[in-house]
Amino acid sequence: MATSVAIVFCVAGVSILFLYQSVRTPIAASDQFLVIESGAGLSKIARQFENQGFTHSEWPVIFWGVLSGISASLKAGEYFVETGETPAQVLGKIGRGEIFERKVTILEGVTFREMSARLAQAKKLKDQLSQMSDTEVMNTLNLDAPSIEGSFFPDTYHYVLNESSVDVLSRAAVKMDRVLTEIWESRSADLSISTKYEALILASIIQKEAMLEAEMPVISGVLQNRLKIGMRLQTDPTVIFGLGPDFDGRLKRSHLKKDTAYNTYTRHGLPPGPIAAPGRAALLAAVNPSETEFLYFVAKGDGSHYFSKTLAEHNQAVKRFIK
Repeated sequence: MATSVAIVFCVAGVSILFLYQSVRTPIAASDQFLVIESGAGLSKIARQFENQGFTHSEWPVIFWGVLSGISASLKAGEYFVETGETPAQVLGKIGRGEIFERKVTILEGVTFREMSARLAQAKKLKDQLSQMSDTEVMNTLNLDAPSIEGSFFPDTYHYVLNESSVDVLSRAAVKMDRVLTEIWESRSADLSISTKYEALILASIIQKEAMLEAEMPVISGVLQNRLKIGMRLQTDPTVIFGLGPDFDGRLKRSHLKKDTAYNTYTRHGLPPGPIAAPGRAALLAAVNPSETEFLYFVAKGDGSHYFSKTLAEHNQAVKRFIK
């Protein structure tokens, strides 16, 4: 009898040791993703481990899940499993909810159309925007603005499986509102703009005009000087935006004369809305311009600009830098 009991305990001990070693053995399968569906229990997850080659059997996973208490805290989502990890480590990830996150970057200076195209290309991000009008997007996100342009802060955003492009835009809209409010509160006195939205519009023009961040406050100063004296802004990016899909990449003199709501050669003041997504530096420049007497600037061809106080000086600079 004693011998039989000893054998039972010995077999049980060996079995437990085997199960323990199994969940501690590094996974030989190549890197892959594991998707845990909502409501999936330990048994189903254990079968997934076996089917995807993480372990030779589901039982070691069930054993470890119960023994460690992880079975009570399993979280749905997509998990990345690397070669060399152990089944116990992977199960620990699922228990802690270390869901795999992908990322997509919204660049400074892009239009909403360009932004939508970028989001449509993001891996495993559901594309809802292609089926929605701008108005529908604005209504969905509760955006209170005349235009959808400029509503989203350019940055890198993380997302998980089953999230959509609208989910990403929602976070970008919240961030733009927060950053814009924060920056507006730090504005200088005696600006040529009087509202946050005007700051956003001006920042979008600065973003498109400046290649060098250091020049943004100077360009802001030029534009605000013009606004103060009722001089037209005469910025090419606003003309290009107003042309829309008709613009083929070559700006002509005839374009400067073609009146649109955004043509700052034919109309005074700011355009009715932003022309792109401005970043933090452009927003800061819009509300904290350099104190300058410049009224003109022209691109030098190396990313920087030549600034002038008078039209005569500007015309000379144009002859020098525009070939």
